[in-house]
Amino acid sequence: MINYTDHVRLLMADVVSRVPALSHIDVREVLVFARLGRTSTHGAYATCQSLMVPDSEPAHYYWRDRRTGVPTRRSEWFITRSPEVRIGPHRISHLISIALPRFCDQTLKDTHKEHVYERGKEWLAKLDTIVHELYHVDPHEGGIRQSATGDGRPSAQTHTPQFFRDVQRIVREYLASKPDPAVYEFLSLNLDGLVRRWGGVAGTTFRDYPAFPQRYRERLAKQPRAPRVAHIVPLPERTRQRLYTEADLAEREFTAYSARGLEDQSSRQRRSSARG
Repeated sequence: MINYTDHVRLLMADVVSRVPALSHIDVREVLVFARLGRTSTHGAYATCQSLMVPDSEPAHYYWRDRRTGVPTRRSEWFITRSPEVRIGPHRISHLISIALPRFCDQTLKDTHKEHVYERGKEWLAKLDTIVHELYHVDPHEGGIRQSATGDGRPSAQTHTPQFFRDVQRIVREYLASKPDPAVYEFLSLNLDGLVRRWGGVAGTTFRDYPAFPQRYRERLAKQPRAPRVAHIVPLPERTRQRLYTEADLAEREFTAYSARGLEDQSSRQRRSSARG
């Protein structure tokens, strides 16, 4: 069975080593994981999330009376933080998720990529997506890259026409470096092709699948006194996990419509054999 996220990570390492525009990325600090994304539904093929976003300023939620507009209640004050993920000696700076099987079934047809890349090479749509997510990694602050307009001015949008042009330029530059086709050959196969060749498609996930590390709210120990309202809503006592390590990773098999834990499947097989 092919571990798709491992192959994506190895391809990312090759791209980074060959393209100067991405040389600031240390792939040991990037964790690629899988989530379920059915081909028959709409959604992103992949995402990039930074774990280096600074803590937020103290904040609170509040609710107003619909008729008068006067605040009637508010939450306790809190700050929002990013969880910490460590794999071996490396602290992970970015999480890149791959939606399976949607990612491996994507094509150039009916996308902006159709008019950019050579017709018939559908796998270039996937290479473009991988470069796209890598290009989100900011070269200066360790967060998400701020996009720019065509004349170089900062843009409030995450994806600008210039962003897409930069990604396409990097894809061509990578291919012009003549990488070993064995590194990216897996992109040429969709889910059915991958299953025929390897018997199945697996991916690294977090053990609490489908959950994954996300920013969380932490109650301030010293609560500011203002604003004054009649009712203060306590923050939920249940908090998100704050530290993840390799012990929090697992492997799951992805099919067209579902994902199942491989370790759970092996355990069931062992119990069945023991009963037999």
